[in-house]
Amino acid sequence: MTKNKNAYAAKALAIHKKLGGKISVTPKAKLLTREDWSTLYTPGVGAVSSYLAEHPEKAREYTMRKNTVAVISDGTAVLGLGNIGPIAALPVMEGKAVIFKEMGDIDAIPLVLDEKDPKKIVDIIKALAPTFGGINLEDFAAPHCFDIEAALVEALDIPVMHDDQHGTAIVVLAGLMNAAKVVKKKMTQMRVVIVGAGAAGTAIAKLLLAAGLTNVTVADSKGPLNTKRADLTGYKKELAKTTNPEKLATLGGAIAGVDVLVGVSGPGTITPEMIKTMSADAIVFALANPIPEIMPDEALKAGARIVATGRSDFPNQINNALAFPGIFRGALDKKITKITTETKLAAAKAIAGMVKHPTEQEIIPSVLAEGLTKTVARAVK
Repeated sequence: MTKNKNAYAAKALAIHKKLGGKISVTPKAKLLTREDWSTLYTPGVGAVSSYLAEHPEKAREYTMRKNTVAVISDGTAVLGLGNIGPIAALPVMEGKAVIFKEMGDIDAIPLVLDEKDPKKIVDIIKALAPTFGGINLEDFAAPHCFDIEAALVEALDIPVMHDDQHGTAIVVLAGLMNAAKVVKKKMTQMRVVIVGAGAAGTAIAKLLLAAGLTNVTVADSKGPLNTKRADLTGYKKELAKTTNPEKLATLGGAIAGVDVLVGVSGPGTITPEMIKTMSADAIVFALANPIPEIMPDEALKAGARIVATGRSDFPNQINNALAFPGIFRGALDKKITKITTETKLAAAKAIAGMVKHPTEQEIIPSVLAEGLTKTVARAVK
């Protein structure tokens, strides 16, 4: 694995240096004649500006706003690298912009903010919002990611989504829908443990509960969240009220006999011994990147029947790109201003439906699946 990782690293560095980044701005019209200059810029553009000053609601028809999304990060939770800052986050935001364009034909602008104060971040994004038709938040750490997203959803009349939360949750739910079919269990009756109580773990838990599951437990580094823990504050305290119905106090006790184990934490946090205590036909989603909580071969050897990771070099990649291009494509086309729980459930169902005959090796479609983005976009309501 180390050899492959080093090979990818060297190639990625070489390509990025050669290209000078992954995106550029391409105009839709050319300035070839004096008339072009006069209509696309001054004096002709003044007529457009005057019109929009009186009719701002028409901006979608006359500007890039109709098909443009901002991909914004503060660099506090980049991939599995952590708080590495805005400059280091920029290549990831560029990559997200490429995915938006290639998969959804959406023009995306990467923006990294040299600011850590959540209130100031909200003010900055609100000030930038008139330029865009949607806001994709990326790699913001918990807990401030929750407050930033909630404030922007409330304040803006364009769709806002923190992809690390909801994109992950949507694809996990889609994978679980098909995994349940393979192991012939009713999904809503499954017991689920989520290892990792950050942005992704919290959103996964909430979406699984919204999908009808009733026994979901979330664990942080100190063990399962439960209402008896005196150390819990903020979002973890609230999450404890709706999860861990058996009030289990230890991670080992929570995992024993469980049907599904989802890791959104870091390498080594799921062990073969844990999997051996799970129920028959165990389902393990080890989603830390680039090194999962447990490698697939170890999980399978320990008794897991279905294993998914966040990596493209193993079967069953839980990839946010399965969700966010289609969600924003549908939202932009249908002039949807809020991405709701119902939107996320519909997207998960659409993604799951792309796999007609699920198997242990295929519970989720490939990001290269034909018609993926259009299918998700149609499901957005």
